Amino acid sequence: MTVHAAHLGRYYEDFVVGDVFQHPLGRTISEADNTWFTLLTMNTNQNHFNAHFAARAPVGKIIVNSGLSVAIVLGLSVVDVSQNASMNLGWDEIRLTHPVFVGDTLYAESLVEAARESRSRPYAGIVTCRTRGLNQDGDEVMSWRRSVLVYKRDAPHDKGFFPVAKNGPLA
Repeated sequence: MTVHAAHLGRYYEDFVVGDVFQHPLGRTISEADNTWFTLLTMNTNQNHFNAHFAARAPVGKIIVNSGLSVAIVLGLSVVDVSQNASMNLGWDEIRLTHPVFVGDTLYAESLVEAARESRSRPYAGIVTCRTRGLNQDGDEVMSWRRSVLVYKRDAPHDKGFFPVAKNGPLA
């Protein structure tokens, strides 16, 4: 019997400058997603929750809260870019290039722009990616550059967290 330890994502050594990751999941945004996020973040711009008000705006309908759209595209990229990161180091050049509407499905892809070993943390490296979000029609809706501190494969920080069953191994 082989036990495969809990593992997901890439380590610093897995990143090659120039590689593109088309992240495997898409996420359709519902009206409830947008309304709840807008309420939770205390955003009072009526273009996010008042259909009558939004109908008079240039796009003519409710626009999904951009904080939610960014959070979803960021989340879609985690499995490939930052699943094994200890922290985000920064975002630059955030651009919102096309409106996102209720019912849109977002996808994400990331280009590895830089990777270097950390000078202060020998167990990790710094990876910088350009990420963009696309809607179901292929329109680029946003983009940014993000740097993360990613564990190396032999770093101890993300190992051994799975609990040992008190009643013995699964058989």
